[in-house]
Amino acid sequence: MIFADPEHNIKQFDLKEGSSVADLGSGSGFYSFEAARAVGPSGKVYSIDVQKDLLHKITAEAKHKGLGNIETIWGNVEKTGGTKLGDSSMDEAILSNILFQIEDKKSFAEEVYRIVKMGGKILVIDWTDSFRNMGPHKDAIVSKDTARKLFEGHGFKFDKDIFSGEHHYGIIFRKI
Repeated sequence: MIFADPEHNIKQFDLKEGSSVADLGSGSGFYSFEAARAVGPSGKVYSIDVQKDLLHKITAEAKHKGLGNIETIWGNVEKTGGTKLGDSSMDEAILSNILFQIEDKKSFAEEVYRIVKMGGKILVIDWTDSFRNMGPHKDAIVSKDTARKLFEGHGFKFDKDIFSGEHHYGIIFRKI
C-alpha cells in the first residue's frame, strides 16, 4: 500500500469512546472520519486546516456519513493559539502527513503540547521516503528520529511505534 491506512492506524491509536481529538492539518479528513467513528457520538473530533475548501468538503462528507461529532476549524497549526483550541483541552491529537509541510516545527510542537491534556496522546504518521513522484520531495522528509527528537524535546514521552505502511512511520507519544 502506497498511502498510510487511516482505519488501521486509528485502531492502533486506541481512541476511547467520548474522547476529544484534534486532527491537525486534517487535509481531506480521512483521519477525522475514522477518529469520529472511534470516539463515538459522545466524543468530538476537531478537523483543523488552513485550506477552507478542504474544511467545507469535510463538513459535507461528515454529514453524508452521519458523523455529527466532527467540527471543522480554519486555523494555523504553526502558531501559538492558531488551532483555536483551549489549553489542555484535547485527549489526543493526530498529526498525519504534516511534518514535511511545517516550516516552524518548534512552534508546531509547542502548539500540540499546549492543546493536549497531561497524559494525553499524539499519533504522528509521516513519510519515510519519496518514490516515483509520490510523497514529499526527499529534502522535505522529516525522519522518524528527527520527529522523535522534536516531540521528546517538547514535553512528550515516546510510547510506541506502530506499523503504518510501507512508506510511512507511525509513533505514539504521551504528554508528560
